[in-house]
Amino acid sequence: MKKILLLIALAVNVYAYAQTSTGSINATEVLRIENVLASDEMKGRKTGSPELDKAAAFIADEFSKAGLEPMSNSFMQEFFTVAPKFISVKAEMDDVELDPKNVIVVTSSPDLKVNEKMGYRTHYFNKETIKDVPQLGRAAMAAINAKENAVIFVDTSFSKIFPRLTGLKRQLFKSDYSVVFILGDYKPKEFTIKAEHTITESKMMNVVGVIPGKSKPNEYVIFSAHYDHIGIGKPVENDSIYNGANDDAAGTTAVIMLAKHFKQLANNERTLLFVAFTAEEVGGFGAQYFSKQLKPEQISAMFNIEMIGTESKWGKNSAFITGFEKSDMGKILQQNLKGSSFNFYPDPYPDQQLFYRSDNATLARLGVPAHTISTSKMDSEPNYHKPSDEVETLDLENMAQIIKAIAESSKTIVSGKDTPSRVVIEN
Repeated sequence: MKKILLLIALAVNVYAYAQTSTGSINATEVLRIENVLASDEMKGRKTGSPELDKAAAFIADEFSKAGLEPMSNSFMQEFFTVAPKFISVKAEMDDVELDPKNVIVVTSSPDLKVNEKMGYRTHYFNKETIKDVPQLGRAAMAAINAKENAVIFVDTSFSKIFPRLTGLKRQLFKSDYSVVFILGDYKPKEFTIKAEHTITESKMMNVVGVIPGKSKPNEYVIFSAHYDHIGIGKPVENDSIYNGANDDAAGTTAVIMLAKHFKQLANNERTLLFVAFTAEEVGGFGAQYFSKQLKPEQISAMFNIEMIGTESKWGKNSAFITGFEKSDMGKILQQNLKGSSFNFYPDPYPDQQLFYRSDNATLARLGVPAHTISTSKMDSEPNYHKPSDEVETLDLENMAQIIKAIAESSKTIVSGKDTPSRVVIEN
């Protein structure tokens, strides 16, 4: 009799734990949050719009009500970008004036003047160090992010693709440093460069909430999604608001609900960061800025959540993980779900390079096991970037099950029991 009572008590405790651990994750709560983020009043949450600021305030309020702590003094992680509009450039190398087409200036300064006496570092991009177009782009971007003033001479063998470097200055992080790219193998004794731009400055902000870790406070697990979308666009059937209910209010909803879930559990050994990124749709600036605030080696894992509002190609109770083969994080998640009805699969769309197309990419390139979880059918997603991406098109019950699966599958990483292998950094 005692044995029977013990089994009954154990069953009751297991049931109670399941209810309290994921009880706050349900379709009703999904609908509540989605109805705010994807409402017409948010006007598509375009980067830089007042409506995106309203969305950020809502997310911050949800974090605050859940009992999370801000990462610094505020849940709002503010930063600035600039959009330089080119006016003119004049460059001379040892009194020889260069063709302006062969000079590209990346700067936050409206009136830049550079000469050989100003301490600018000199670099050379040539065929010995750079083999192809992607390498040139990565090297140029690294130079811009290096926090140093530089003049970079680009070998004429890259003359056909040199103009592409102008794309690097469409929108930039505001910076005190400038980089000048010059087509040609010059080694001047004297040089002068003068460039004029009209600079438009924009304030942006991520929203970040924290649950400090109990025994491993300096090891971080990130749950993230982007809360921006594309705003108001070309009308389709008299609807011009691109609500972005699936892309990516769905992911943001998951982050808010996971924050509440883990705060209620209050048993995380590692520090948990819940992040709503801005500006994913215009270049991933939010994720890039956030990534610069942490040491990559301290980040144990990143769960980036993107478009989970529709069924995956395998149907309900399933999702895929981008870059599955690049670390063993996916296998850990699968093991933690063993015996359940939910399945995580490897990304079925490898030709689309999804691993490097979402907000996980910045940290993944630094070796962090940072992966995106999604259900999006990339070959047949009828509402993607259309006004029809509205709450009514979402499977709310399935969304709740996916969020529960993320919560359950991440438990050994959150507890510090499992540490995913690092992503192998590609050249």
